[in-house]
This record gives sequence, structure tokens and C-alpha cells, in this order.
Amino acid sequence: VQLQASGGGLVQAGESLRLSCAAGRTSSNNAMGWFRQAPGKEREFVATISWRGCSTYYSDSVKGRFTISRDNAKNILYLQMNSLKPEDAAVYYCARSRFSYGSARQADFGSWGQGTQVTVSS
Repeated sequence: VQLQASGGGLVQAGESLRLSCAAGRTSSNNAMGWFRQAPGKEREFVATISWRGCSTYYSDSVKGRFTISRDNAKNILYLQMNSLKPEDAAVYYCARSRFSYGSARQADFGSWGQGTQVTVSS
């Protein structure tokens, strides 16, 4: 199953971006998530959403600024990123969980997209 992330780019601090992730098949029964990896750092959790989209969970570093959502009819996952900071710069990955509930554990996610680059200038 292919997960295709898009929407990354170069923005200035304080601006917004919306990432999208298209699933190759219906993922409506699976929780989804976004992770990111900055140069020289390990990949880290950003946000997750349950299969129905009723439950979301965020890392402390993005809470209040980022919003994860999904459109199960279109099999698309979104990440709205507002008030971007230079420390948000990273390659962002979407992932599909093996479970219906959201999780911050990378091991719970069995399928990963190729990543989209987000660069934030100060």
C-alpha cells in the first residue's frame, strides 16, 4: 500500500502549510499519523488520529498549532500547520497504523509514505 505525502515547501516563520497524504487503498479502518525527522535527529511523533477521526493526539511541541484530520471518503490524511517555527523544519512522514486507535509509537505503524520536506526560515 502506497502512502503519498505532499504539500511541503519553504515558508517563513509564522506562516502556515497544509500537508496531505493520499492512501493507495482504503485506510478508513486504521488510525493514521504524522511523524517528522530533522537532519541529525531521530524521527519523532507529531500527531495521530483514530480511524473515525474522533480522537486526535499531538506532541507537546505542536499542540495548539497543528491540526490533524482525515477524509475517509477520499482516503486523504491532512496536517494543517500554523504558526510554523524554524524548529518545525523536517521531513514529514505520514503513516498508517496497524490499529484503529491512534498512537505515538512508531512500531504501531506498518506503512509509511516517502516524506515531504518542510523548511521554515526565520
